[in-house]
Amino acid sequence: MHVTNQPSLCPISRLLQKKYHFFYCPDTGWAEGAEDSDFEGWAFPFPGVTLIKDFVTPEEEAEMVRLMDSDPWKLSQSGRRKQDYGPKVNFRKQKLKMADFHGLPSFSQKVVQRMGLYSGLEDFRPVEQCNLDYSPERGSAIDPHLDDAWLWGERLVSLNLLSATVVSMCREAPGSLLLCAAPFIGPDPSEGGSITAPSRTVPCQEVEVAISVPCRSLLVLTGAARHQWTHAIHRRHIKARRVCATFRELSSEFLPGGKQQELGLELLQAALSFQGRPV
Repeated sequence: MHVTNQPSLCPISRLLQKKYHFFYCPDTGWAEGAEDSDFEGWAFPFPGVTLIKDFVTPEEEAEMVRLMDSDPWKLSQSGRRKQDYGPKVNFRKQKLKMADFHGLPSFSQKVVQRMGLYSGLEDFRPVEQCNLDYSPERGSAIDPHLDDAWLWGERLVSLNLLSATVVSMCREAPGSLLLCAAPFIGPDPSEGGSITAPSRTVPCQEVEVAISVPCRSLLVLTGAARHQWTHAIHRRHIKARRVCATFRELSSEFLPGGKQQELGLELLQAALSFQGRPV
């Protein structure tokens, strides 16, 4: 994951507190309590997450990383290295410049075209790509943050390469989450009849949801997962070199009908020429 604005970080005191750990289940779309925990067997809906496994082949993965490594990597925060393909942006002042931005890299054209074959991504047109290189030797990680919503639109799309990882989600909103019995996968074991669903609650601020992201998979965050739950990657979840390519689309302000639609069109034309080099 990559943050191009000043991230909205969870307070340090929250990071040090014990969390209640839940795990995202892609088969149900629910976050389920960890085994051998106080919340084992309990769950709550966790909308806004799409995980597409085996989005690229091992051969495509190797070629993409080879091409990335042929360009220089810049040192970034928290032990990461990065390559940016996008406009120069000042998020505090809400200003941007095309600068040396000439588009996404050529090797991403096939990736973007393939995204359009999947439900929910048919009209996804990215205007920024950020490659991030994580290494356990450098202690690579990224703190909990929300991505900017002035320039970047609804969908955050990340391609995970070289090794699996875990994306950790937390929410700093007050209040509680309503838990229900974890959904049953498979034939209905009940014999019919009316069953009163049990429930309990857990404070939002003490919950962390782990999304397991396999190698070569595509992770899409929208809705609440995009705007209400911060995302992070902890150092303990980087066990080998990991490369992530994150793609972002424009917000409505830069799309047709928005007050900066002309600039948005210029950005799109440049991005989708696929003639870019890292800026």
